[in-house]
Amino acid sequence: EVHVVELGGGSVQAGGSLRLSCVASGYTASINYMGWFREPLGKQREGLAAIYTGSGQATYSDSVKGRFTISHNKAQDTMYLQMDSLKPEDTARYFCAAAENWRTLRELLSRTSYHHWGQGTQVTVSA
Repeated sequence: EVHVVELGGGSVQAGGSLRLSCVASGYTASINYMGWFREPLGKQREGLAAIYTGSGQATYSDSVKGRFTISHNKAQDTMYLQMDSLKPEDTARYFCAAAENWRTLRELLSRTSYHHWGQGTQVTVSA
């Protein structure tokens, strides 16, 4: 079984930066890809960025491309999301997810591609 937990988050002013971490535990050798999602209050969960843990190849949604950077440290079983130039519309609960199966890069931003989810961490960006 794989478990993931998000760390980081908090409040920041517009234009600021935050870094989220996602620590995986359990049978982490089985993980093939991981991703970051967010869910604004009252809205659907949106895929933001995802990465193959083996090759490091990553993909981003248009809403965060150029502002957010995903990375993965295999030795530490930890995925990161560096968020720069934050905007008030980035306010949401952020979730990390992991999966053992195989999906195309395009499918990695779909929530249905993941089996293991964290509890989420709140990010609030004030104007």
